[in-house]
Amino acid sequence: MREHDGVTNWWSNLSPPEQAVRPRTVSVRTLSQAIENTLMDAFSHEALAVILPDEVGLRWMVPDATPADADTKRTLIKGYVAGTEVPGLIALARRILTELEVSPQLLRPLLAEYDRGGGVGSPAKNLIFAANGPKPELVLRDAVSNDIEIVRNAEHCLVYELEVPVDGLKFQHLIDWWRSHEGLPDELDDRAVGHRLHARLRASLAGNGAEELVFDAYAARYRAHSFNIPALIPQVYLHYDPYTARSRASRGESDVPLARQRMDFLILFSDKHRVVLEVDGRQHYADADGKANTRLYAEMVAEDRRLRLAGYEVYRFGGQELAHPGAGAMLAAFFDKLADRMK
Repeated sequence: MREHDGVTNWWSNLSPPEQAVRPRTVSVRTLSQAIENTLMDAFSHEALAVILPDEVGLRWMVPDATPADADTKRTLIKGYVAGTEVPGLIALARRILTELEVSPQLLRPLLAEYDRGGGVGSPAKNLIFAANGPKPELVLRDAVSNDIEIVRNAEHCLVYELEVPVDGLKFQHLIDWWRSHEGLPDELDDRAVGHRLHARLRASLAGNGAEELVFDAYAARYRAHSFNIPALIPQVYLHYDPYTARSRASRGESDVPLARQRMDFLILFSDKHRVVLEVDGRQHYADADGKANTRLYAEMVAEDRRLRLAGYEVYRFGGQELAHPGAGAMLAAFFDKLADRMK
């Protein structure tokens, strides 16, 4: 099979090569072309056959063919990146520039344009989530490096201490981490490990039926789309205030603790694109007696503005709409559209 033979068989579903131009937008097409041309200019076919799987760590993505079937450099590269979306291509482009001696001429403008495209500018760090007991107590172990340590109640929360990948935190990443964290045997397959992790994460929702509905609707996506999709992470600490309202009052202080110290759910679609999901119960906008509380509502919308200005996307679900019989279908459609937006 050759490129000029009418791009037949397994290659027929992939885009034909086009002459590379400096792109104005970051897309699968422009990123793929820049990666292909950068690698083709730098390496021989024989070198790419070794570099792509061994040094860059790519997997062959065409099920009915092997790398030996690709007899040109371009088709070889396409076979390793086929089906990869923008976040994954961005991660690959960064690795190529960091680890291989190649010209940055085609990739650097795309990376710069991507970095200007919004989202959160700083990398994710200190991912503390799924608390199912008393609030953890933290100290700054190294204030210069922003290294924290949980000195009390660590057993009631989870801490993902690994670097969050550029192309997002997938459920498969959490499964691999959970296997190591819990010392689970290699003989236990990913599905079994995933079920155990799912149960631990769900326990952090403390029987909140509306939040459990959201969590379960997203978990169904793991069955439909595999574990290699972004994870839905529950009860993620956003702010940390070591004091409670009671402790402040005992010291004669009238300030209330920081608002929204935990997010209901967080999805890390990439190193820049973070989506917050909030499930609004009555406590978000009403007093204990059920009367509307304008102060609570004002605090909620002010925090939403702050998050959006910081680069997060925020989506809210009303408790009442999740009590509707069609809530499951509504959530499934929402997650489909959200995933499409992030491609």
